[in-house]
Amino acid sequence: MKSLIAASLLAATAIAGVTAATSQTSTKTTGAQYGTFGFDEKGMDRAVQPGDNFYAYANGTWAKTTPIPADNANYGAFNFLSDLSESRTRGILDTAAKDPNSKIGRAYATFLDRPAIDAKGLAPIQPWLAKVKGATRATYPALVAEASRAGIRGPFGAYVGQDDKQPEIYALSLSQAGLGMPDRDYYLGTDAKLVETKAAYQAHLAKLLTLAGEPNAAARAAALVAFETEIARVSWTRIDSRDATKTYNKMSVADLTRAAPGFDFATYFKGIGTPVDTLIVAQPTAVTGIAKLVAAAPIGVLQDQLMLRSLDQYADVLPKAFDDEQFAFAGTVLSGTPEQEARWKRGVQFTSDALGDEVSKLYVAQYFPPETKAAADTLVKNVLAAMGKRIDTLEWMAPETKVKAHAKLAAFTPKIGYPSQWKSYDALTITKGDAFGNSWRANEWAHQDNVGHLGKPLQRWEWGMTPMTVNAYANFGMVEIVFPAAILQPPFFDPKADPAVNYGGIGAVIGHELSHHFDDQGAKYDAKGQLTDWWTPKDVANFNALTGKLGAQYDAYEPLPGLHVKGQLTMGENIADLAGLTVAYDAYHAALGGKAAPVIDGFSGDQRFYLGWAQVWRRSYREANLRQRLLTDPHSPSEQRASVVRNLDPWYAAYKPTPGQKLFLTPDQRVRIW
Repeated sequence: MKSLIAASLLAATAIAGVTAATSQTSTKTTGAQYGTFGFDEKGMDRAVQPGDNFYAYANGTWAKTTPIPADNANYGAFNFLSDLSESRTRGILDTAAKDPNSKIGRAYATFLDRPAIDAKGLAPIQPWLAKVKGATRATYPALVAEASRAGIRGPFGAYVGQDDKQPEIYALSLSQAGLGMPDRDYYLGTDAKLVETKAAYQAHLAKLLTLAGEPNAAARAAALVAFETEIARVSWTRIDSRDATKTYNKMSVADLTRAAPGFDFATYFKGIGTPVDTLIVAQPTAVTGIAKLVAAAPIGVLQDQLMLRSLDQYADVLPKAFDDEQFAFAGTVLSGTPEQEARWKRGVQFTSDALGDEVSKLYVAQYFPPETKAAADTLVKNVLAAMGKRIDTLEWMAPETKVKAHAKLAAFTPKIGYPSQWKSYDALTITKGDAFGNSWRANEWAHQDNVGHLGKPLQRWEWGMTPMTVNAYANFGMVEIVFPAAILQPPFFDPKADPAVNYGGIGAVIGHELSHHFDDQGAKYDAKGQLTDWWTPKDVANFNALTGKLGAQYDAYEPLPGLHVKGQLTMGENIADLAGLTVAYDAYHAALGGKAAPVIDGFSGDQRFYLGWAQVWRRSYREANLRQRLLTDPHSPSEQRASVVRNLDPWYAAYKPTPGQKLFLTPDQRVRIW
């Protein structure tokens, strides 16, 4: 599943470095939330030439004058809408908390009761910790399974999803895990900041052990970091792990056991409720390597890893000292965030995660009017039509492949706002005053909901996000694009804004998610969602030549000294940004119906279109958060996402960048894929 995850916001008559428009200038009051026409002109920095830095030109004053809130690792349009969504959800939950019969109300109110949580100390988790400390090599696989059911990460990750090569059935997949930091680079990197972070991680583990009353904390923390460093050495990179072909390795449990004899997988699979005969292994050499390391590790190190993962996982429902320590590392060291979010915000997040559909039903009833859904449906149809025309004009795709591409496009299911049906939480017990138990049972419920898919018909109505989520995603196996209600708001989408801004904002987001199905990984899935080769070898060669140029372009970006964007890691998202903006531009002009767009406040329609794109990527980062994203995030940072315009011929016509300016590319250097 590919997501948008990333990302508020002069009325002058001329734009620096841009030739004045020839049509009559007008000022149009639309009732848009931002500015005159849906774009926040006050946030621009007109001292910057568009051809030098289009992001700063569109957003520079906003970036200079908008501080990152103390409880945020970064801040921009996505965060602004997330805050709005949380505030609205808080109102729903505050009302529910007054109703003793409301399950979401009990969950929320109990999570907020910090004094009650502190008064219990470690008593709620002690039985589990005792079981962990009593583990033997014989009981360890079953214990890892029990931990997995409760959302506690062990040396492997297991989940149930569509079988990529048999998309009408569900299959169990196994992947590498075992790291407490975000990526293998945090263990193996020699950069001074990464070395510093690794030392802080070891100190964090020692602090947790000390808080839990465990002896020899420093030595035990060092031993665990050494163990995880060895796991990092055998782990696949994120670039390899995003390759759909490399990560599809179906084998029997018997074959897996022979290949990785250091771990009792049969017991583990039985313990997580998936006693299967066959499964898909994402990173076979890593799984084999990790199993070998587990077999050689002292049992005390394996116990400590599960114990510390448990304390980290449940820190927010344990005494405040654990909560504070977990945030000190995960929030401040890893992301640079000075202050933890208010308890109510985390209560909203917990309740929305634990009982998502129960909260969602109330949210969409209040905050997603039918007219917004109808307008979004129209935009989606227009972008789909534009994509179809783009397929027809491709020079690098063979005619027989275009027929199949059209068939895939016709098979799309757009999902707008909220799912067509809701899940039931009758089996989930939420008890007043039992914050730890509620969290534990919610994790077990989510696990059972996932593994319960095995053997059942495909549940196409399910969503991977709640309607309150400010994001969007493409699901290759389902051949669908999904847009939750919360993202269908300004600055992404405003029914009262100028169409150019809407097409440059949500239109390009729609195109982004749509084009994911034709990016370097999505294109491996056919009209039925099956992982198969449906392009000709020449198509693939032509496509790879173009994406290679795009990867090199992004490799050259250096957001932090010595740390570049990883063109291969971010490839799918960069392709989707380029294609999404290209297709949305076509859809915008088709929507004009042959009429010339008006000039508003001195901006032509095309200029407003690209400003709409730049506006949704307004985001400032704390350095630690930006470093983590450059190492782990398949999305490029916001400035580079806005800069994709340098590949688009209509942007050159609109803004007239000149040779020598930083974004300028000669026509033969511009990457044109769709």
